[in-house]
Amino acid sequence: MSADSLQWGGRFHSAPDPALLAFGSSFDDDLLLARFDLQTSQAHVRALRGGGTIPPEIFEALVAALDRIAEEIEDGTFTAWARNEAFEDIHGAIDARVREIEDVAGRWLHAGRSRNDQIATTLALYAASRARDGLARTTSIARALASRARLALEKESVLAGTTHGQPAQPILLAFWLQAAAEPFVRSARRFAALAREAMEAMPLGSGALAGSCIPLDRTAAARYLGFARPSRNALDAVGTRDVLFACADAWATSCVPAARVAAEIVTWASPLFGYVRVGDASASGSSLMPQKRNPDIFELVRAGTQRALSDARAAWAASAAVPLSYHRDLQECKQSAIAAIERADSILTAFAHAFADIEFDVERMERYATAGYTLATDHADALVRGGLDARRAHRLVGERVAIAEAQERAFDASDLQALGEHLGVPALFAPLDARASVLAKVTDGSTSPEAVARALDALECELSECEASV
Repeated sequence: MSADSLQWGGRFHSAPDPALLAFGSSFDDDLLLARFDLQTSQAHVRALRGGGTIPPEIFEALVAALDRIAEEIEDGTFTAWARNEAFEDIHGAIDARVREIEDVAGRWLHAGRSRNDQIATTLALYAASRARDGLARTTSIARALASRARLALEKESVLAGTTHGQPAQPILLAFWLQAAAEPFVRSARRFAALAREAMEAMPLGSGALAGSCIPLDRTAAARYLGFARPSRNALDAVGTRDVLFACADAWATSCVPAARVAAEIVTWASPLFGYVRVGDASASGSSLMPQKRNPDIFELVRAGTQRALSDARAAWAASAAVPLSYHRDLQECKQSAIAAIERADSILTAFAHAFADIEFDVERMERYATAGYTLATDHADALVRGGLDARRAHRLVGERVAIAEAQERAFDASDLQALGEHLGVPALFAPLDARASVLAKVTDGSTSPEAVARALDALECELSECEASV
């Protein structure tokens, strides 16, 4: 590549070292940004025309050239051409292709513009688009989980809910599924807010860092791209990546609930547990052990989430030492942020497909729903309702658990009778099966069927509001 073919080659007497040019290249990462960078150029042409910098014939020629490149990006020919020419970034590639199509008009494209405000605007458009994608993805997952929850609610299927990995209290399977869905609702809410924030202020027209002496209709450009307004400070606009990094964060953190559910599925899929069966489409086998049926996708979701989180945090960390304005460090930050977003998207897509492929063994769940004395809290609550203080009730039930455990039996009527004596009644009125325990819950947000049904209705309503807000 000659110095003349570079956007910045005028003050140099020789071409750059190819190895160093390759080291500084961001072209491969920029390919995901091609259509957004092209939109930025289309908006800049309108800013030039609106400011009276270019005549109608130059404007029309530039628009035609950019429209042609848009088609080439779509069909893949532009990427092949740009790779062959070994451009260092997408901005230079599009600029060169415009000059190749329209030599005279193409020389006007970069008037009043820097790659600094160009990439800042391109990344804002990318972040807005990916935030809308994130909203669609998390909304879809939340709705799928809620749909399965409603089916489970019809049967009032129960299982032993756990804390610390130990049996705790009986819960509805629908309640567990709703719990899995709720974080994705919060993610949807974050994505909706980010999609709006990304399109708040347009950096285009900021130049390298100080604005431009060339008249530019920034309002026309902002209107064309869908921004609410032009940015207020050029120095801030060219070096700020907050929305991109926040988008990377939102994508990465959206994988965390998927990873947590995946961790539970991995445990439940073991024949020693047997709560779920992973479908053939998302399971894998062993190259040595013929009997193996491995939940690999859920394991990869769990591990991949850590990589996405690492990439998102790396973007923030690398930018913390960068002064105001643009510095080349931000290229590395951009790469980390995009890696986090794209990796997280693949993780959530895989999770959605794999989760849709699992089957719950509700009979096995119900068989063990009271194992580990999961009804003990219900008995303590019954004593409190009967007038005993909470600490005494807790101790008395704990003593009965110890007795039943020593006798290697579950809670039964003899325990209710013994506990009832402390209230002066023949027997304590408390559940002796998991479904009765679930039905006894009275608080909003609990595992009772009525509370779960109300929560699912509210969940669906909130998802619809998030979608309508963007």
